[in-house]
Amino acid sequence: MSPSKPVPLTPLNAAGPLTSAEQAKLWATYMGNSMAIRVLSYMLQNVEDQEIEQTLQTALDISTQMVETIVQIFNQENYPIPAGFSEEDVNLGAKRLFSDEFYLHYLKYTGKAGMSVYGIAVGLMTRLDIREFFTQCLASTNQLMNRVNELLIAKGLMTKPPLIPYPTHRDFVKKQSYLNGFFGDVRKLHALEIAHLYENIENNATSRAVLIAFGQVAQSEQAKSYFHRGREIAGKHYDIFSRVLEKENLPAPPILDPYVTTSTFSPFSEKLMLYHKLDMYSMRIRSYGNALAFCARHDLAQKYGRLLLEVGNYLEDGANILIDHGWMEQPPQAVDREALSFE
Repeated sequence: MSPSKPVPLTPLNAAGPLTSAEQAKLWATYMGNSMAIRVLSYMLQNVEDQEIEQTLQTALDISTQMVETIVQIFNQENYPIPAGFSEEDVNLGAKRLFSDEFYLHYLKYTGKAGMSVYGIAVGLMTRLDIREFFTQCLASTNQLMNRVNELLIAKGLMTKPPLIPYPTHRDFVKKQSYLNGFFGDVRKLHALEIAHLYENIENNATSRAVLIAFGQVAQSEQAKSYFHRGREIAGKHYDIFSRVLEKENLPAPPILDPYVTTSTFSPFSEKLMLYHKLDMYSMRIRSYGNALAFCARHDLAQKYGRLLLEVGNYLEDGANILIDHGWMEQPPQAVDREALSFE
């Protein structure tokens, strides 16, 4: 796969200033991909499978091009470049922390998050150059995701979502009991509920493996404790969703814990590891929210609502750790008119 080139920019006099949505999505994309550059650079130092190595390199090229294009946009706008993550946040000489197979699951995990960010961005952008940039981001990530799925299938690492029979005819909901989940006549899961359950199980399996690894290599007790708590949350959510499928004789994706090595030598700074989990748990809120929107059974809706609260509390505690250490970079924000009026 050949990496795509940075999108050419529209002249400033034809573009207008960046809107709040454009600033937000460019800032978030810069932060996420400056982190990805460090993680992928480390993974490329510890990979043996040539096909997986090529895919990691493609992912690194895409992230690098995104960051370079955003820097170009920000420089044209005289806009401050975020600190993001640098070479100081990674030790490329650190021992292997994950197996080659896990790299593919990781790319799928982060790729889905990227596609969500870029897909929403396209619809919000009013400047042509920024919209073209995010359109290219989405296309490049989509191409990468297709390659990752092809490799997962070819290497026997992809588990298919559950099979259910085709309907034999059109049908309409006839009874209020369709919404039951706790009592009375509880119907079988419908396809949309199954699909989102499966995705969230898959996400929690990957997240748990990352948290196991981060917990092994973190140096401070505060970070270790935070990652261990996140591991327990991801494991609990994995079990809850898996039991819902298993109750209806539907398979769940496997855990990925065995793909983490026994290394206790950290390749990443604690700042990067903490931000990584906040970033991905933020995406978890979106994926649970999407699942909740398609739930018609009360029991499932209740589960997602309760687990969303748990994820939110975990995120807040992680943000407080970053703030305490001076590591939490502030996104662009609106003018505080009240503060200005009292200067």
